[in-house]
Amino acid sequence: MKSSIRGVAVFPVLACIFANACGSGEHAQRAVRLSDEQVENLVRRSYQYVAMYNVNNKFAQVQGGWNTLVADTRLKDHTMREIARPNNDTYYISALLDLRNDPVILEIPAFDSKYVSLMITGYDHYVNIPMSTRLGDFRRPERMLIYTARTQRYGGEPVEGVDRLFEASGDFISAVFRVMPHASEPERHARIVQQAQAVKLVTLSTYRGGEAKPADDIAFPPVGATDLDVFQNNLLEVMQFVFDHTTFDPANADDQAVLAAYAPLGVAPGNVYDPEQVAVIDGARFRAAAERVQRRVLESMADERQQQDFAPLMFQPKGRTDLETVLTVSITGPIGLPREEAMYPAVGTSDGQPMNALHDYVIRMTKDELPPAGAFWSLTLYDLEQGFFIPNDRRKYSVGENGGMKLNADGGIEIYVAAVQSAGVPAENWLPIERKDMGLSLIMRVYVPDLDRMLTWTPPTAARIDG
Repeated sequence: MKSSIRGVAVFPVLACIFANACGSGEHAQRAVRLSDEQVENLVRRSYQYVAMYNVNNKFAQVQGGWNTLVADTRLKDHTMREIARPNNDTYYISALLDLRNDPVILEIPAFDSKYVSLMITGYDHYVNIPMSTRLGDFRRPERMLIYTARTQRYGGEPVEGVDRLFEASGDFISAVFRVMPHASEPERHARIVQQAQAVKLVTLSTYRGGEAKPADDIAFPPVGATDLDVFQNNLLEVMQFVFDHTTFDPANADDQAVLAAYAPLGVAPGNVYDPEQVAVIDGARFRAAAERVQRRVLESMADERQQQDFAPLMFQPKGRTDLETVLTVSITGPIGLPREEAMYPAVGTSDGQPMNALHDYVIRMTKDELPPAGAFWSLTLYDLEQGFFIPNDRRKYSVGENGGMKLNADGGIEIYVAAVQSAGVPAENWLPIERKDMGLSLIMRVYVPDLDRMLTWTPPTAARIDG
């Protein structure tokens, strides 16, 4: 016997397959034994959901809940700990939407910026860019209505005064605008700040003159301080919640594979999470497996050929990417932009050794070697292990048009990663570090890249300059 949740086939729990017995439900599930291969498969297929559950729900906690919207008025700094490898070159306008009971309408002004995009993603970590200056958007005010297949009392019909409809894949989503602030142009910057603060969020009920339906009538599983904590402490609870609030495509192989992997554990769309009924899993074993997967992915960032292979598949909608790529971006830095909007080349070292804060480095580019950006570019420094900005009194984490940079007389640039600003080094081009044994990571962002030129353009390298 099977049931159907919005077109997704849901089979009864098959714990007895793993237990080699079909006794009472609780005892059969508690007898589940998983091989190392099965544990790793579960980790690999879960990582995108765990990462985005943590990201979206942490943002909701910081932002004051769901159906809220916050617009930046300054660039992010090292207090930003909700997401790995955040950017330090655009302003965020972050809307966190609960679409269970009501569609949400975003009221969007025109923007006086050469780069703006709207990114929508749910717990599945597939990325949609329905609006971008690259596509000719943000030239006039618009309204966009966002809903899901489970939104109550709404089925996708047109709404008077609304310009766009967007069906999201999850009931709890982030809708994030990235806005180039033109920080070096004070008057233009002031206009852009006003425009960012003019973005509004209203539910459809409110738009029609009624009252907003509640967005606080649900209990969320605890988030983890890191993704590894979820794998150890409450993986099945989080995945049950994700399954109940995400659209899974019966024709998508990865969607069906993750459902199939969890069904024997008692986790399936439409189930109610009950710790007495789901399988008992070894949290420490799952954490160790997730650590191994994470370590392999981080080590692979130095493989330039692999990164080139990933580039066309990174941060794409469902059906235009693959599991390995979504796994990689979920670990290295969730919710980024597809390569049409931005590319993220890593900067390695000239000697092939990992970067470490025990040493100083310089990155040099001539005018002809600068990134082929249609909008702008930046270079950002992170600690390797966690992917956070490195704290410093100057709050300097990136070099670029918005984070600050100074070209040399020939139109090129020298960027220094160093514990002390040396004589003759412009403050705009100095990324401070603390002298200690800590891995470092440099990531470039190239917005609206020239994709043809990117095929032959080579990212710079960091040369060690001790002494």
